[in-house]
Amino acid sequence: MSNPGSILEVQDLCTYFPVTRGVLKKQIGEVRAVDGITFTMRRKETVALVGESGCGKSTAVRTIIRAVEPTRGKVLFETRQGDRVDITKMPKAGMREVRREIRMVFQDPFRSLNPRMTVLDNVGEPLRNYNIGTGSERRERVAELMVQVGLDANHLSRYPHAFSGGQRQRIGLARALAMQPRIILADEPTSALDVSVQAQILNLMQALQNQQEISYLFITHDLNVVRHFSDRSGVMYLGRIVEMAPTAKLFSMPKHPYTAALLAASPVPHPRLRGKRERISGDVPDPANRPKGCPFHPRCIFAKDLCREQEPELVQRPGDPEHTVACHFAEELELKNVKG
Repeated sequence: MSNPGSILEVQDLCTYFPVTRGVLKKQIGEVRAVDGITFTMRRKETVALVGESGCGKSTAVRTIIRAVEPTRGKVLFETRQGDRVDITKMPKAGMREVRREIRMVFQDPFRSLNPRMTVLDNVGEPLRNYNIGTGSERRERVAELMVQVGLDANHLSRYPHAFSGGQRQRIGLARALAMQPRIILADEPTSALDVSVQAQILNLMQALQNQQEISYLFITHDLNVVRHFSDRSGVMYLGRIVEMAPTAKLFSMPKHPYTAALLAASPVPHPRLRGKRERISGDVPDPANRPKGCPFHPRCIFAKDLCREQEPELVQRPGDPEHTVACHFAEELELKNVKG
């Protein structure tokens, strides 16, 4: 693993889907859902990927865990035994072992649990799949997990419909914790919940992280959640990471116009903090027909000829290796008043 101290390293990860036409399904193009993303995760760290719907966040997560097969790239993971493996090249048997240590929490708590199974069966399913413990031992383990996530251990025989949305998400979190994972991939786990319940779930996840030294890869479009929950954040646009930095720095000093647009578009709960801001208009380009040059240039008010001809690389800012940005003029732009 080229980055010491990292538990997960994603290198130039791409996921392309073919576009076909006709009875013979002739390929006429491709959708670049994930187009060369690179980032690392450290132990006990929360990394957020944020961006508009359709930017490739969820596909990136599913590719990392091989629910979707990558087109190219590497995903280097440090196992509990200290081995460093490339997930993209693992055989099925090897992936089964990797998935013991990398678990997922899904967006919709109403669909992620099997309605025909009790809480005991839903949460204990990973333990059964890996033949861990006897029936009584699994029941005891599920009861412990229920207490850890703030639910009643006496409700193991209930079905998911008997719980609220927030409680169901806690059950989903308990299921993810059953295998004592090192990494949890959380795909917008709070977006379907009320704001007050969101805060409870986020606080619970942080407490569990401190107790069990879990690393989170957190997918969301909610910048308020990002500010509250993540250590570092990456902003995705059209399948690529356009800026990545420690979260506090990203919010206080964005260097990519798209990042500044997202921050400016985020609602501010104060009537006197409204003012005139520059607007970035237009729609996200079709990922099957990407514009030449910088993918953001059709919407960028700062675009110049270079932006229309040459796509910028994600590079470190001078003197700041933790802050990377993909913009030709990142060091020249004033971005305080940009609004999306």
